Amino acid sequence: MEGRGGQRDRRPAPANSTSTTVVQRCRKRRPIPPPANSTSTSTWTGQRGRKPCPPPANSTSTWTGQRGRKPRRTPPPANSLQSIADNLGPFGVIMVLFETQSGFAIFYFDRVSLYKPDAMENIWANFVKKCRADSVLWPKKFQVFKDKYDAINLDTGLNNQLTKMILKWHLPGQKLAVGKPEYKTVIEAELGILCLYDEPVMELMRGLKYLMHSIVPEEKSKLAEEDGLQASQGLKLLLDRYGFDVKPEMVNQCIIETACNLYDCDSSLKKQTKSWRLASDFLEEVSSIDSKDWEIPKLATALKIVCYPEDEIVFGNPHKMFTPNELSKLVTDAPKYEDSGIVKAIILGRYKEMVFLYDLKAQHKKELASLIKKAKEAYEAEQTRDWRGERSFE
Repeated sequence: MEGRGGQRDRRPAPANSTSTTVVQRCRKRRPIPPPANSTSTSTWTGQRGRKPCPPPANSTSTWTGQRGRKPRRTPPPANSLQSIADNLGPFGVIMVLFETQSGFAIFYFDRVSLYKPDAMENIWANFVKKCRADSVLWPKKFQVFKDKYDAINLDTGLNNQLTKMILKWHLPGQKLAVGKPEYKTVIEAELGILCLYDEPVMELMRGLKYLMHSIVPEEKSKLAEEDGLQASQGLKLLLDRYGFDVKPEMVNQCIIETACNLYDCDSSLKKQTKSWRLASDFLEEVSSIDSKDWEIPKLATALKIVCYPEDEIVFGNPHKMFTPNELSKLVTDAPKYEDSGIVKAIILGRYKEMVFLYDLKAQHKKELASLIKKAKEAYEAEQTRDWRGERSFE
């Protein structure tokens, strides 16, 4: 019905009118229930005249009885990075409650970094410098508390200030990393938020303490040295792997940074491993050489020989790496690799990168050994002075 000015009249129709209003036309139809005495064995979908579609005769997928619905996706393996991420909650980050000398800070932290392989070393390395931490850590809020014991304890629970702070930044389903077991007990009981407290979380807390004045500039108090990366388990694992026996009291900033450089070399070489393993298939296909158990330097050298047999090998001694039969076969079969599909330029580039990384790794290892030697001498001299002082006092 048209009103003034040619516009449609939007007034409601009279109660006894038989015309259909806009609201009535847009209203969804209610599903029609199946007849009470129906003997049909088909699944009722609640839609008029719509029957479920049967699966194809030769289909192996799980049939849901719904038109156009895809089969359910197979869940990821239990130890995969995707499975770890799903277990830690949504949004790609966990929440961290970090306690300082004068208050509490809230951070978001990359959830996968907490539990992926070699997590302890990875967490430690991420907190050697602030620029490294910025890629996995995001500050959200810091508040000063006059009485931190009143803020959270087993006797009185959470106070109003800390409760509001946590709930403001907590995302639905997100897990919370805490630095004390009693904090986990209180928060889970009062707020129903699942908390994390284990060795990787403690390594995270040590990293936060080491960078505290950079990531929480409002905090002015000074932490004891044993609260930082000097006591890091990730650092200890790396030093033990290279045969360095170092007490936490001997660790200084130079040792931490040089050890991190050594870690970076290891990490870069580890990233190359998959590419070299894939390229090893050429040795199996062309020369029938089984190289699956070879170390990466030996494998890379073999591929370099078959791609560039006339070039000098600048890393290692091929006569010590290979048996006489293996070395002879690699050189003899080199022409066969011309039409094998192997990309020589990529092999050469990866080989040069590997040689560079191993040389750099050797330099950092030598430098680290020198720094640890000096730190031990200084530590032992200090211990001797303290012992003589105690003897003279007696």
